[in-house]
Amino acid sequence: MIDLQADADPGDDPWLLVTDWLPADDDPDRPQAVLATAGTDGYPDARTVLLSAADRTGFAFHTHRASRKVAELAALPRAALVLTWPGATRQLVVRGDAVPDADASAARVWAARSDHLRRLAWLNDDALAGLDRAGRVAGWAADVPSGAGSPPAPSWVGYRVAPVELTFWAGGVDTASRRLQFVRDGSGWARRWLAG
Repeated sequence: MIDLQADADPGDDPWLLVTDWLPADDDPDRPQAVLATAGTDGYPDARTVLLSAADRTGFAFHTHRASRKVAELAALPRAALVLTWPGATRQLVVRGDAVPDADASAARVWAARSDHLRRLAWLNDDALAGLDRAGRVAGWAADVPSGAGSPPAPSWVGYRVAPVELTFWAGGVDTASRRLQFVRDGSGWARRWLAG
């Protein structure tokens, strides 16, 4: 694990840190991230999403097509993600442009989803949420396509936050916390250390 409190040079490529800090995309234990968007009413909006995948093209998440976040990204396709590691005194903040996830990537993510998450994509909507408990339990038991070879739910859509800025934060016990910020600079990255 690259330690930002150590004296070693972390390098000029933020993806070395990203791949060091994040699990591989095929790891079933996916990290959660807080997704922040600009609300259509002008207020900031935030919610927790499952990080589906990450590579040099960006950080992917998938959601319901009718969700508020999708409407907000349609109005202003910019977002921030905050990934934290509880107990590890580190976090990553990603700021960038939200673009539709590529079909091939979305297909890989769907195939890797658990049956529970696939069922959520098929069934979890406002109509189900508005039912009493017995109705929600009955609705949840509905027959839907399942298994890794099943087609994605029509409601399921993916986005990728293509970063323009990546900020890695490291806490300290015997020293102050600090951040290492990378800002897109043409085809590369400019980096600087900041107070935590």
